[in-house]
Amino acid sequence: MSTGFKSTRKGVAIKLDPGEASILRSLVSEVLGLVEPGATGDDPLERALGIGAANEEQHDDPVIARLFPAAYTDDDEAAAEFRRYTEATLRDAKRADAQTLLETAGPGQVELSTDQAQAWLRSLNDVRLALGIRLEVTEEIHDEIESMSEEDPRYPAFVTYDWLTYLQDTLVRALW
Repeated sequence: MSTGFKSTRKGVAIKLDPGEASILRSLVSEVLGLVEPGATGDDPLERALGIGAANEEQHDDPVIARLFPAAYTDDDEAAAEFRRYTEATLRDAKRADAQTLLETAGPGQVELSTDQAQAWLRSLNDVRLALGIRLEVTEEIHDEIESMSEEDPRYPAFVTYDWLTYLQDTLVRALW
């Protein structure tokens, strides 16, 4: 298992074994699929500006709702209008962060500039949010993992979530 991120003169670095790199790339690819561009309206100006009709069906998925939270929880109309003007840009940013991670995450020594490390941080956060929602992670996750049998079919996913938390924590510490 990797020893986490370390600060370097040019940014941060981590050594990933082939399995770790593969798992990380696979999980990021999954999230990348979730943040594909949303629907755009029929208006050519809206399409040109990246403003789209809010896809409410997609926001029924709890993972998408967590990745793109409503700006107004008490006003559905205002939340939809806000989403209409901001979601395309948020999706673009999440895709760019995921792409940066995919392009730089390989087995062996991975050295990242500060900008690349920031993209990794945001992408790791998105993966953790998505996995945490699917696993219904609570504050008691460490107790849950500790008491969970390795034969439990959820065990690998929970350990992976814990590993992602570790990576994110060491990356934050290496950056600051």
